Amino acid sequence: MDPIDAISEMQSSHAKGVIWSGVNGLEGKISDMAKIDVYEPMVVKAQAIKSATEAAALLLKIDDIIAVSKMSAPPGPPGGGMGGMGGMPGGMPPMM
Repeated sequence: MDPIDAISEMQSSHAKGVIWSGVNGLEGKISDMAKIDVYEPMVVKAQAIKSATEAAALLLKIDDIIAVSKMSAPPGPPGGGMGGMGGMPGGMPPMM
């Protein structure tokens, strides 16, 4: 089903007074939900949308945090070590 067409058809059905019209996923059309014994409270749908929105916002925040941490990391060799003996003539001193 095309979502735009389904919404338009359902709104048209509601305007004609069929208050229980909804999307019948089994047949792929707008049907009278009361006739097929399907009842869904609006609260359930509102909570589903709210939860999905909060989850998406959380993922975007995490993505922003990762992006900022990558931009603020100091340049340098990977590993963060000192990088060897650094300027000692002759390399490492003999081990005793």
